[in-house]
Amino acid sequence: MHTSEEFDEAKTKVLKYILYKKRTETEVRNKFSRTMNDNLLEDVIEYLKEANYINDKEYIEKAVSNWKMLKNLSIKEIKYKLLSKGLNKNLIEDYIYENQEELKEYEKKSAQNITYKKETSLEPEEIKQYLLKKGYTEESIKESE
Repeated sequence: MHTSEEFDEAKTKVLKYILYKKRTETEVRNKFSRTMNDNLLEDVIEYLKEANYINDKEYIEKAVSNWKMLKNLSIKEIKYKLLSKGLNKNLIEDYIYENQEELKEYEKKSAQNITYKKETSLEPEEIKQYLLKKGYTEESIKESE
């Protein structure tokens, strides 16, 4: 068991970490697992999830929204980036399924942007191979030509 002081101190440490930059539950767990008692860490994580400071579903929505504004990515690249954050695969799949039309449009636009940027330095077939390697669908690639 831990005291309320220990809990408050641990909660403050974790809060500082997640308020600086939004974090996933896995990121929090990885950061504090070596320096904090397991039961204490679990209690803090549960508390912060209930208080909505840690919300992996919301994290996915915000991360994808930011990437869409700043990057050209395929849906497959988005999925891998989210998986690399330690997010639950089912949460990611659900998000992609629920937003598939919007994500397909974004992927087509991304493919068009990349094609436009690379058309002066690469042959059309090289651009197509590049996009395929990045996980773009045939449909998105066709529309970018």
